[in-house]
Order: sequence, then structure tokens, then C-alpha cells
Amino acid sequence: MGIPVFAGADYEQVMRMAERESEVIVWDGGNNDFPFIRPDLEIVLVDALRPGHEKLYYPGEVNLRRADVLIITKVNEGSEESLKKIRKNISLMNPTAEVLEAPSVTHLDYPERILGKRVLVVEDGPTITHGGMPDGAGAAASRKLAAELVDPRPYVAGSLREAYEKYSHIGRVLPAMGYSELQIKGLEETVRRCVCDAVVIATPMDLRKKSESINLL
Repeated sequence: MGIPVFAGADYEQVMRMAERESEVIVWDGGNNDFPFIRPDLEIVLVDALRPGHEKLYYPGEVNLRRADVLIITKVNEGSEESLKKIRKNISLMNPTAEVLEAPSVTHLDYPERILGKRVLVVEDGPTITHGGMPDGAGAAASRKLAAELVDPRPYVAGSLREAYEKYSHIGRVLPAMGYSELQIKGLEETVRRCVCDAVVIATPMDLRKKSESINLL
């Protein structure tokens, strides 16, 4: 595709190579990481659905304090109370940062397939488990059209039972737990058992393509 990609454990060497190829380097921290270089402009996202989290975790708080630009995302989903709390924390912790606000709009590939239906939503595993969210983008999109979000708990198989026991905050969604063959099989079996009209996949990877031996949907 004509896009240079560099990888390696020696980050200084990787950066030196990238500098020879590029005039602008975008460092995507991902998973709350902060850059190993001193950026000219540091942009940090703050989640409107997680008020207070911006100062509770490392390195999330570091990112908040370092940022040149802070973007409060999901303002279309967050409450005014949540937004007020986040704005207040920003004013106390990084008052010189430029603050922007942006919606996070969800889209379904086939919205007509869940209209008025009983829907099972499979959400991103880390977001729903140790991420502390009761549900995510899949549930947000489905609630607007579906008649009901089916609670997966009565149909849970294998090690997924432990996830619901450990993370009692999980809502009426199924976290995609696929870190091992056993977990993948448990996820597959849970989806097959669930009594619903449609399944919404709201995960970074299309679970239908996760394995040739597994056909979830």
C-alpha cells in the first residue's frame, strides 16, 4: 500500500529509521501508552462515559497532565453530569490544554436485521471486564433499534462463567474472551446456546473470521 511500517524492540533505532522516511510521525500510543519520544503536539482522548477515570489510572493520568490537546469523546452518549466532572478535572490537572469535544457515532452494517428483535451483543472483552464498563458501542447502537438486549448469563459456557463472577458490573452483553482455545470454545458455545433473533458483533476483530474451525455467526 506504499505505507512504511517499522517494528522492533530498540525504539531509538526504530525512530531513527522512521525519521529518514518521514516528515511527520504519528505515534499512536494505544492502550493508554505514552510516547517514548518528546512529541511536538500531544493529543489525548478522554472518555465521556468514564468520568473520573482520567485521574485514577496509570498512565492515563500522566497522559492527561502531559497533553497539549484534550478531546472529550462520546459526548453524545455521556451525561451532562459526567461532562461537568471531566471538565472540572481537566481544569484542575491541565488548565493550559486546549479542550475539544466530539461525538462518537456508532453504525450497524445491517440495522434492519435487529429492528424490533431480541439481540445478543458481543462486546470487546477488555473494555467490559477490567475496563470497568457495563457495556460498549454494540449495546449503544443496538438499544436504538432492538426490542431487547438478551442477557447471556443463563447460556454462559466454560470459563466465561468466571468472567461474570469476577466482573459483576457487566451488563446484558457478552464479553469476547478469546485468549485461549478453551475461552474461544466457551464463547462459541455461549453464542450457540443463546436464545435470540440476532447477534451483534462489536469487537475489533470480526469473530466470524477468528478461526477456520469456529463459525460463530
